[in-house]
Amino acid sequence: MVHGFSVGGLENGLVNLLNRMPAQRWRHAIVSLTRVSGRFAERVERADVQFIELDKRPGHLVRDYPRLYRLFHQLRPAVVHTRNLGALEAAVPAWAAGVPVRIHGEHGWNREDPDGRRRRYRYVRRLYRPFVHRYVALSRHLAEYLERQVGVQASRISQIYNGVDTERFRPAETRKPIAGCPFDDPADFVVGWIGRMDPVKDLPTLLHAFSRGRQRAGASARLRLALVGDGPARSSVEQLVEALRLRDQVWLAGERADIADVMQGLDCFALPSLGEGISNTLLEAMASRLPIVATRVGGNGELIESGMTGMLVPPGDVQALTEALVAHFADRARARRQAKAARRVAESRFSLERMVSDYCNLYESALAAAGIPLPPAIEALSAR
Repeated sequence: MVHGFSVGGLENGLVNLLNRMPAQRWRHAIVSLTRVSGRFAERVERADVQFIELDKRPGHLVRDYPRLYRLFHQLRPAVVHTRNLGALEAAVPAWAAGVPVRIHGEHGWNREDPDGRRRRYRYVRRLYRPFVHRYVALSRHLAEYLERQVGVQASRISQIYNGVDTERFRPAETRKPIAGCPFDDPADFVVGWIGRMDPVKDLPTLLHAFSRGRQRAGASARLRLALVGDGPARSSVEQLVEALRLRDQVWLAGERADIADVMQGLDCFALPSLGEGISNTLLEAMASRLPIVATRVGGNGELIESGMTGMLVPPGDVQALTEALVAHFADRARARRQAKAARRVAESRFSLERMVSDYCNLYESALAAAGIPLPPAIEALSAR
């Protein structure tokens, strides 16, 4: 259960999971409370995955409880896994329909609550707590929040990091041209951002920092910025690009399906978010061996050790972000050392195989506790 199924870190992690969970053992249906992007859904490689969009009206989900109740009776799922606060309410009709296992995942916070401090949202999470059996926190930061602020018992929380495909996202020996990108001069230094254009991603701070960086000695001729993605903040981003007179230095690429190729066309990756869980794009940049500048929010500090595998700066701090970008531009040797260290961390700690195994173990243990029998494991099937 997701609020929407389109370009985003949460959705990208879900696609990775669906594509790699054993097909003989698990089947899936994606229920989007709003819409499903057909282009994004094409990333799911399994033909047996069902996509359902409810196109719900703005506001609380209560009005849609009868429809969800009927849907759960039709699908008869063993597990309903809601992801993030926008989908949490679906745990109630799942409970009413007798779904045996109800799991909720916390991936990070939205623009209305970038640091998880709003009492209203803590209250909502507490309100739905009795309807959830197990919780998944994508970072230690989120696990501590669930335990201390929401009152979830530690025994009900599983902390599972996102994984990254280190074969698909791999280093390029030299920066490769990106299809459609105007910055094809090898002398250009291309800073990239990839994601959903949402206010919580704080692209204005990145644009102001990039503008200042270009004014620094030696940077103005070669510093370029690629913004890859789409979303509700796109129009305001376009207006700011015009206001800062950066039309020829900033490429608004829109939504892309070739993110691994895009990563190989960058010299540096920037993530200026006001709030994050465990960022898939940050992991992909690490696997692609890119120098990284990110804000010290959410789970970013669990992925990046500042000064060793990248650089962390305070959120919303234009000057600090400027200094970090210019430092990577000016000292390429240090930037490359940090990028190589980040690649090693991605390979050793954040593999897709580990993530898939952790989710399978979670589902199996929750189903076993509910007395639900499971089909034989793949090893047993292959031995017959």
